[in-house]
Amino acid sequence: MPAARLARRARIVAIADPDPDRRARLGPGEVPAHPSTEELLAAGGLDGIVIASPPVAHEDGARLAAAAGLPALVEKPPAPDLAGARRLAALEPAPRIGFNRRFSLGRELAGSVAGSGSIELEIAYRRFSWSPVMVRDPAVLDLAPHLVDLAFRAGIGRVRGVTATSERPERVSIAIEGTAARARITCATDRAYRERVVVRDAGGRVTFRRREGGLVGGAVSRVRRGPHPLVGSLAAQLDAFAASCAGESAPDLATAADGVAVMAVIANAAESLAHGGQQVRPREHEVTA
Repeated sequence: MPAARLARRARIVAIADPDPDRRARLGPGEVPAHPSTEELLAAGGLDGIVIASPPVAHEDGARLAAAAGLPALVEKPPAPDLAGARRLAALEPAPRIGFNRRFSLGRELAGSVAGSGSIELEIAYRRFSWSPVMVRDPAVLDLAPHLVDLAFRAGIGRVRGVTATSERPERVSIAIEGTAARARITCATDRAYRERVVVRDAGGRVTFRRREGGLVGGAVSRVRRGPHPLVGSLAAQLDAFAASCAGESAPDLATAADGVAVMAVIANAAESLAHGGQQVRPREHEVTA
């Protein structure tokens, strides 16, 4: 809701939530609130729908939107697994996927490692700071999809191998060997907010570096009491979705095929974790982003 208020082209005209308490907090006095997606769609007056339900419910919502011929933006991860992501991609119209970090770091990283080199991507946050309502997914499903998507945007190419290690469900590290470059991803849902990106060329020289958050950055943000660091990218994503709904080009907005590519890597990572961190080489679900 804060992102929608900041967006320039997108406007929330109705919401749907099965929980009456949440409907009471979000709907009356601002927009109509419906108890189901079916009722929301039946009421009409929509140009598009954002599906921000738990991942297990994404497919049902996207199918309803597709049946109504309505563009949909499905929050990440697109589905709990690769099979679900593929089913989303088979819908007509296929939904867009909410990899909102494309609208912050993603623009600067596009093509940054294509040809050679490596990229390190790290993200951490304390789950309670985001006040999750229902979903407490492990880090490999909660945060890793964002960074895998950014690695593809940076230009790592086709995936040749994935290795994953995890101390506990709240933390995961993933190494991706691509045909053009390598990526190292680190995620945690039980640490202070921090995002870090380092790009190196083939000789190991740093060509791009960005860091946000951390202990000092977190202290400063609490004093200044500015907007949540994700609001800006979420607002930009909503505006891109609005442009897409109007038939305009939205090149930064992730497609359902992008979601399949990301979830293929997540599937490889899960397989690697199940086999003690052994490298997994993509087989039938090898995908080029």
